[in-house]
Amino acid sequence: MTLVKSIAVLAVLLAAVTYFVFRARRLYRMLRLGPSENRFDRVPERIRGVLSYVGLHTRMFRNLYSGILHFFIFWGFVVLLTAIIQAFGDGIAPGFSLALIGGDTWIAFLQDLFGVLVLVGVAMALVNRLIIRPRQFHESNEIDALIILGLIATIMVGMLGQNAARIAQGGDPSASWRPASSAIARLFEGLGWSGPAAIPAHEAFYWVHILSVLAFLVYIPSSKHLHIIVAIPNIFFRKLGPRAGAALAPIDLEHAEHYGVSSVTQWTWKNLLDLYSCTECGRCQEQCPAFLTGKPLNPKMIIVDARENLFKTVRDAPAEQRRDAPPSQKLIGEAIKEDEIWACVACGACQQECPVLIEHVPKIIDMRRTLVLETSKFPKEAQGALRSIETQGNPYGLPRAQRSEWAAGLGVKTVEEKPDAEYLYFVGCAASYDEANRAVARAFVQLLQKAGVDFAILGSRETCNGDPARRIGNEYLYQTQAQENIAAMTDAKVKKVIASCPHCFNTIKNEFPQFGGTYEVIHHTQLLATLVKEGRLKPSKAIDGKFTYHDSCYLGRWNDIYDPPREVIEAIPGAKLVEIERHRKRGFCCGAGGGRMWMEEKIGKRINHERVEQTLRTEAPRVATACPFCLTMFRDGIAAKGAETRLQVKDLAQYLA
Repeated sequence: MTLVKSIAVLAVLLAAVTYFVFRARRLYRMLRLGPSENRFDRVPERIRGVLSYVGLHTRMFRNLYSGILHFFIFWGFVVLLTAIIQAFGDGIAPGFSLALIGGDTWIAFLQDLFGVLVLVGVAMALVNRLIIRPRQFHESNEIDALIILGLIATIMVGMLGQNAARIAQGGDPSASWRPASSAIARLFEGLGWSGPAAIPAHEAFYWVHILSVLAFLVYIPSSKHLHIIVAIPNIFFRKLGPRAGAALAPIDLEHAEHYGVSSVTQWTWKNLLDLYSCTECGRCQEQCPAFLTGKPLNPKMIIVDARENLFKTVRDAPAEQRRDAPPSQKLIGEAIKEDEIWACVACGACQQECPVLIEHVPKIIDMRRTLVLETSKFPKEAQGALRSIETQGNPYGLPRAQRSEWAAGLGVKTVEEKPDAEYLYFVGCAASYDEANRAVARAFVQLLQKAGVDFAILGSRETCNGDPARRIGNEYLYQTQAQENIAAMTDAKVKKVIASCPHCFNTIKNEFPQFGGTYEVIHHTQLLATLVKEGRLKPSKAIDGKFTYHDSCYLGRWNDIYDPPREVIEAIPGAKLVEIERHRKRGFCCGAGGGRMWMEEKIGKRINHERVEQTLRTEAPRVATACPFCLTMFRDGIAAKGAETRLQVKDLAQYLA
């Protein structure tokens, strides 16, 4: 009988592992269809990330309830690998034991403890899905989730039942270390299952345990819970600084076979691994300003639909190895609608929230590149902005000759006039042409002069940094603008750059180095905070009462600059900083990012209206911004809400001046 059992256990194990390897190999072959990408650098930093994001569940615990249940289940499985090894080892080779390393003592205790904790986690998950039913689970595969939870619960029941029945037989050396199993054993004894009578129960629970483990192994490659296997490598291979989205991958315009992504296998292998890794948890959608204001974009479904497109159109082999052609489904227009692609504000909220570090924004920009550069299908308003950048060097369409008019009468020198200046102040298009933002540039320059900062500007040689063009999808125009600015800055021997626009700041700091333009770049709020700390600037006007601050996405989320603006506010006499409900890493976009500043918002609620409403709920009479786009969107939103008497908006430099 023992030999028969050993053969049976070995047979089902080999069958399950063979099927798993077969499925895993198919998934790996699909992954290899994507172009290569180097994600093997800075290994120690990558390992630290895995320990943090996986081991400590740092992002999962942003939602305490979900964080706890996932922590129980994840670490339960890690610990219970020992129970699985014991079960199969004993089944194949009777008498196998982990006693030498504590299998009958501390390991036995941990198995019992985490067996219970995993069941608690499963129960919490079922309550969450079947009773609480948060919106983030809508459109997710609920049946799949319930199957997985059922399998996990069955594994735990089988393990605890198996251990309890063995204790009920008597003579188990681990009995005193298994409080939960011992309690169950007493129940079994009450049913008459003790001594030899407990052997059938032990065998039944043993087979429940190992068969549910193997069923789990077989099911995973076909499930959205594939992330259980691929999440760790996906986090390991994450984009290290600058973040994916802060620095988009450049296109080799001279040699590229395509200028974006129109087919799912044009994404790199890491992007395809992202598709495998999605848990459909919906955390991304609950932070997405486009989704929350009724736009067609759902970042979760971008990933899910792209994954389904991969499975439908590629299946498991390169085209030359397939016998039958797969059903045709276009990535853009069918799997993912164009309205979804254009609704994105490239704020990075989805990526900031994702527990497995999926990179949503670069994928959306890749599809925009195809629409703009290959098919010329993009919003008419965006066409006008791109044309103006190409012809006038700014998206406003105003003459290049007017770029420095904002500085009239301020005594600001150009780099030609002051070639040895410590800093280059890169003014940007908004501060050069938009009247409200010209006032910001004037206020900031007066603060620099007051503090004795040595600076100059490019003047007529400055052109648009290219951010709107790149985020809209016109990589060719972006590279033209970037190279023109880099040439001007190289001629001027620039080493340090100040930017009052976070989009200019991000582009010069994180993207210009792709084309040889490497500088020390500082945002104006960072410099102002430093000048205040050093005593070179002292706020001259007291502002009594509440004061709030809106985090710019390209300053905060993409570049982790949160404290300097708040330090400036706290230095203003009488100012009492209060936070908007969504702030810092969970800040809410003004609606102008991703080139949306230059497109009409025709679907759903306007994002800037939602942000103004959130700000009004603080009851603060004034809000500071640190971005020209945010300032514009707030001004428009406040006017649309008729809230001019309740809320004043200015750039931080204007409040300090």
